[in-house]
Order: sequence, then C-alpha cells, then structure tokens
Amino acid sequence: MSQPSVLFVCLGNICRSPLAEAALRAEAVAAGIAVTIDSAGTGGWHAGEPPDPRAIAEAARHGIDISGYRARQVRRQDFQRFGQIFALDQQNLRDLRRIEPKGFMGRPMAGHTARLGLLMDIVPGREGSAVIDPYGGTAEDFAQTWADVREAARHIVARLGG
Repeated sequence: MSQPSVLFVCLGNICRSPLAEAALRAEAVAAGIAVTIDSAGTGGWHAGEPPDPRAIAEAARHGIDISGYRARQVRRQDFQRFGQIFALDQQNLRDLRRIEPKGFMGRPMAGHTARLGLLMDIVPGREGSAVIDPYGGTAEDFAQTWADVREAARHIVARLGG
C-alpha cells in the first residue's frame, strides 16, 4: 500500500498552507506516521519566496522552522501525486475544482487520484468554515491560523491511524 499524501492549498502559499504543512508534519512525526506532505498556492506570484515572516515566527513559537519552505503554484501533476488536496477556504476549493484535470465529459482524468476538500470540514463543528487568512492581519491572526491548522492536522493524523 502506498504512503498517504496530503497537499494544502491557499492563495499565495506564504501564510496558511505552509503553516498547515508544518502542523501536519509535526503531528505525523509525533504519531510515528509516514505521510508525504506539501503545500502550494493557486496563485503563482510568490513562487520561490519563503513564507511570510509572521508565519515563520508563528511556527517558530511552536518549535518548527519553516524558513526553508518555498512557495510554489499548484501543478497538474499534484492531482496525481497527492491522495488528498485540502483547500484552506472556499474560493481556493472552487479554483482547484476549476483547474483540476478533466477528461471525457468532465470526469477526472485517468491516473487522477486526489480527493479535493475543504480543510476545516474534517474538524467537527467547523464544517464549511475557512482557515482565517492572516496576510493583512496581526500576529494574533497568525496564532489563530496556527490553532486552526493544528486542530485539523490532529484530525488528519487520527484518520490515518495515529
């Protein structure tokens, strides 16, 4: 059986999705679960850039160094490489569905394995809600983003058997 794989997607891949990636990495390591984890953005204007300094600081507050992460844009192959792709808000989920490779009659293409979903849908009581976008906000907004993605990461690990 192949290793589980998860991709987190937000708009620019410098705030929410790198924090989600870091949270799941930490939870998976703590639970002793092997999982492939990455993050990306639906937009590409930050490609190659490190996370927002406030995201780096928030992760560091939890003992995690994300300064080496680099933003990238979602690619067609991501829909084949990852078993689960989580959008961090509804607009990015709509964008993922729009760019998802389609075959005949709009059906998923052969080799397409990714299941698309909204990240907070896996947290009981948070279904349909977005992870706050802290980009234009304060350190407290980044702390709230971390709390959300960490809670979701715990639920992902529980589903993976950790």
